[in-house]
Amino acid sequence: MTYFIDRRPNAKHKSAVNRQRFLERYRKHIKRSVEEAVNRRSITDMERGEKISIPAKDISEPVFQHGPGGARNSVSPGNKEFLEGDKIRRPAGQGGGNGAGEGGASNQGEGNDEFAFTLSREEFLEFVFDGLELPHLQRKPLKSLEEIKMVRAGLARDGVPSRISITRSMREAYARRIAMRAPIKRALKEAQEALAAEERKDPVLRNPARIVELKAEIERLERRIEAVPFIDTYDLRYHQLAAQPQPSSQAVMFCVMDVSGSMTQNHKDIAKRFFLLL
Repeated sequence: MTYFIDRRPNAKHKSAVNRQRFLERYRKHIKRSVEEAVNRRSITDMERGEKISIPAKDISEPVFQHGPGGARNSVSPGNKEFLEGDKIRRPAGQGGGNGAGEGGASNQGEGNDEFAFTLSREEFLEFVFDGLELPHLQRKPLKSLEEIKMVRAGLARDGVPSRISITRSMREAYARRIAMRAPIKRALKEAQEALAAEERKDPVLRNPARIVELKAEIERLERRIEAVPFIDTYDLRYHQLAAQPQPSSQAVMFCVMDVSGSMTQNHKDIAKRFFLLL
């Protein structure tokens, strides 16, 4: 007989890869045993492993061995009592109909021995939720759940029209108009004072060209004052929103399972799995 030794490196546990291969191969037997365990247990007794038994006839492994090789002829001795295909009676007292055998009994009603092993907590829960097609939920501690609330976080020059601040925008426009008109108004006041002084002079000393020049300057300054826009895009201000975490209210939730006649065993099994996941 030839032995094949797998020396490929594994993880921390030496037989982790072989164990996963074994669980996948006998998933049908393990799944049935896990379902029976779920039906026996209560909801509060789900987070532990389980002892699984598999009939010995179902765990037979193929083996490799050297064949005889080549073409060979063999002569088998015969006898006058038995022919090919005859069935031989089992001798009495050696595990026959009297039940005197020494082998272990099976819980499946079979006479073969069983191979027993223990599932870990993680493996048991994996088989419990197998087939439910649940998404990969993000686990969050219930005591540190936070809700996000959008609060105002100042003003900005860019934003959407629905968040415009009318009061602040008008204030910015008013300040801009004052800043832009102030030097023009000072020049206009000086031109008006100069024109009034020139007109108060004696007609002999009065300069008509200077008067015409001052009047033209006054008209130009008045047009510049009127040309200053009432509000500009530069004046617009918008409210900004920021996400602020808020502590969520904590409450107690009681889950009660219906055990009336309308609940079949399959419904109860799904309810137990849901409560365990919750």
